Parts: sequence; structure tokens; C-alpha cells
Amino acid sequence: MKPIAVLTTAGSLDEARTIARRVVERNLAACAQISEIESFYHWSGAVQNDKEYRILFKTTDEMYGAVERSIRELHSYELPGIFSFAVDEAYVPYADWIVQHSTGRPHTPGGNVN
Repeated sequence: MKPIAVLTTAGSLDEARTIARRVVERNLAACAQISEIESFYHWSGAVQNDKEYRILFKTTDEMYGAVERSIRELHSYELPGIFSFAVDEAYVPYADWIVQHSTGRPHTPGGNVN
């Protein structure tokens, strides 16, 4: 298993928090971070400009499918952007923590790292 970062955006802070919490509670990702961003994008035949909330999940390549399914289940967007980035290098103890907490199964408590 290799650590990856999965990104998506949400239109409100409440929705971003719900998606982030649910994915982490399901042990599909070790961590989720939310940041406010401004987006410009093509939609409905025009360039749109909105405030959005980016959610970055720290998970593993093996969990990508489950993370994507959960995001799609919880998301209000007609076409949510969901994609991942490989993590080529990482501090080994931190990468191990991501793997330990991204199994999709309950885990034992341990470490407050994010």
C-alpha cells in the first residue's frame, strides 16, 4: 500500500465537513483537511466563479475506490471533481500512520498526527 492524496471540492463548509468526517469515520482515510478556495470553471455554457471548500484526504492507493464511492454518495454536485496524487516520498513513520488508519476497518486508537 502506498500513501496518496485524494482531492475534491464542496460548495459549502457544512458539506465539506460532512464528507470529510464520514470518510475518516469509515477509516477510508487517516486524515482530511479542509481549506477555503476560490474557483473559476466552465459550467452551463459560462465561466463560473464561486467560493468552494477543498478537501484533501490522506489515504492509500488501495482505498481510492472506496473513498471515491463515499464522496459520490455524500456529494451534492452533479459532477464532483475527485482525483488523486501519488505520494512519491514521505516521512516513513507518517506514511505508516496513514496506512494504519486507511484500512476501511475499525482500528485501535493511536497517535494524534495529521
